[in-house]
Amino acid sequence: MTPPDCPSVLSDLGALQPIAQDLVAIRHELHRYPELAFAEHRTSDLVAKKLEEWGYSVTRGIGGTGLVGTLKVGEGSRTIGLRADMDALPIEEKTDLAYASCHAGVMHACGHDGHTAMLLGAARHLSQTRNFSGTLHLIFQPAEEKGFDSGAKAMVSDGLFERFPCDYVFALHNHPGAAQGTFLWRAGAFMAAGDRVFVKVHGVGGHAARPHLTVDPVVAAAAIVMGLQTVVARNIDPGDSAVVTVGRLRAGDAVNVIPQHADIGISVRSFSTAVRARLKERIVKMVHATAEAFGAQVEIDYVEGYPVLRNSQAACELAGHAALAVVGAENAVPDFSPIMGSEDFAYMLQACPGALIRLGNGTGSAGLHTPTYDFNDSNLVVGAAFFSRLTEHYLNGRPSAP
Repeated sequence: MTPPDCPSVLSDLGALQPIAQDLVAIRHELHRYPELAFAEHRTSDLVAKKLEEWGYSVTRGIGGTGLVGTLKVGEGSRTIGLRADMDALPIEEKTDLAYASCHAGVMHACGHDGHTAMLLGAARHLSQTRNFSGTLHLIFQPAEEKGFDSGAKAMVSDGLFERFPCDYVFALHNHPGAAQGTFLWRAGAFMAAGDRVFVKVHGVGGHAARPHLTVDPVVAAAAIVMGLQTVVARNIDPGDSAVVTVGRLRAGDAVNVIPQHADIGISVRSFSTAVRARLKERIVKMVHATAEAFGAQVEIDYVEGYPVLRNSQAACELAGHAALAVVGAENAVPDFSPIMGSEDFAYMLQACPGALIRLGNGTGSAGLHTPTYDFNDSNLVVGAAFFSRLTEHYLNGRPSAP
């Protein structure tokens, strides 16, 4: 039975379709003018202007370039937060699109232009229909891509949820490789903690013809790289998930010179506090011991990045209800496998219950963080309808607040 304060007709794809081309235009403008972490001035200006036009109270300068748009309708006491990230990546775009980046070396290679446009679509629709009773907070966040000291952390530290209390907070992130318009989620640990390790190997340089008079940092670095391959295989329970990847190895410039130094960059991923601590312990010990065996010395900068992203069960049930209503069971995967990528929305979920949901960007989509990636415009209406339906469903009284 439908409660008397809960309208029987809630948003769906058809309700958002009339503004589809407007959302495409917004997304393409955002794509043309990408901005890096904490420099999203043009983007936040555009977002603030749109929200104010649609009747939202806008608060800017939260955690840097972050902002929140608030709309209160009726006398309902419930509150919900919806978040989109705004920053781009330092990547040279190679798409040849008509709306390709105008900024050399910067592009929206992760779809944050689409995330922002989807949330703006929901903002416009909800301001026009006002088919809910309660308070809606739209959170537009900077610097998701920073890797550490990021936008979500900055906004939370700046009192985000004290100033804009939310019963739940939700986010969408596109997912290349999954069919366009398919929603993917799971309760509990959904995305991994992500740490970065920077190792500088110090040796004694010299002539390539007289290696016996040197301490070769290249050989020491190579041994460290190979040793790191055993950290997960021989130190982590096979039932747990973890990744240690060396993404950078740099040393020297000339083939006839043994350099003084070598640099190693490592990405570390995990899903539990115990595994995360064990990885750090073993990596630090192995790097030091291996370098010592070659007569070299090392400096280690171990940067703990984003925590594990944990979706609440109740929030997943709410999000799942909205997803099923918008796209149907055939386009929903409620127990999707954990993802080794990291997301700074995890900081918000540490402060407020909620969930991050993935949205398929297409099976033929280029991968995230690649020069040929582009957000799928067909998802703009899908995401906007999801956010709208989720807001209406929760703020109109079903189910109970936490």
